[in-house]
Amino acid sequence: MRTYGLRFDVNCSILFTELPLLARPAAARAAGFDAVEFWWPFDEMAPSDAGADAFAAALGDAGVELVSLNFHAGDMAAGERGLVSVPSAAAAFRRNIGACVEIARRTGCTRLNAPYGNRLAGVDPAEQDEIAIENLAIAAEAAARIGATVLVEAINSVDVPAFPIDSSAAAIAVIDKVPASNVAFLADVYHLAKMGEDVPGVLSAYRERIGHVQVADPPGRGAPGTGTLDFEPLFAQLAAQGYAGSVGLEYFPADPADSSASFGWVPGSPPRAGGRAAG
Repeated sequence: MRTYGLRFDVNCSILFTELPLLARPAAARAAGFDAVEFWWPFDEMAPSDAGADAFAAALGDAGVELVSLNFHAGDMAAGERGLVSVPSAAAAFRRNIGACVEIARRTGCTRLNAPYGNRLAGVDPAEQDEIAIENLAIAAEAAARIGATVLVEAINSVDVPAFPIDSSAAAIAVIDKVPASNVAFLADVYHLAKMGEDVPGVLSAYRERIGHVQVADPPGRGAPGTGTLDFEPLFAQLAAQGYAGSVGLEYFPADPADSSASFGWVPGSPPRAGGRAAG
């Protein structure tokens, strides 16, 4: 598969989970990548100084760039998918904004993904949307101080039925309501395809609005080449459009005990699996 010189990074919250969290940046580097991304890597809204220091050191010691970092998404094991639109979590989320921006400042990360959150039983959707816009504006203001961008992602309702931002148009509509210029669209190809969207059309229509791209192959969320999408023309399109960002590999490895075996589709792998891909 040709990848047209695009740069790839590894999402170390879904890949290399067979290893302790702080060992994953080094594993990504050993697999040939020079960049990683993470969902929020701590249990707390604001980690201890020691926890933040250890995370930053793991990245620095591995020699990898932190491309993207998620804000706290709540209890994902219990089905939560973000706190941005949860009125009862507003104070906690705003504490998390400061912690997330500080880690981004320390590590040079410039993309902060803000998972919107599910619709809640007994809560007015309009109230959820109102607090979401307030939270995104606060996050964007904090991110702007370090030159970072806040990302808004659409997630498919097949996997997460209660998630209301279930189309690219819905994500863009949210972004347009935030009074800030540093809020952008996270184009996750897997979710777009699962939602039945015209993926090339979305990438073209919102080419100036895309702040980050992530990939996995539907329907099983595996590596490119394991499902129904033809990725080579999508990579060619991104390159032709001048996309200069990183493409995050956010897929489940075929062998959960050996994530390093899941990069064979990238030209030059092994031994070289990341950075600026050949081809």
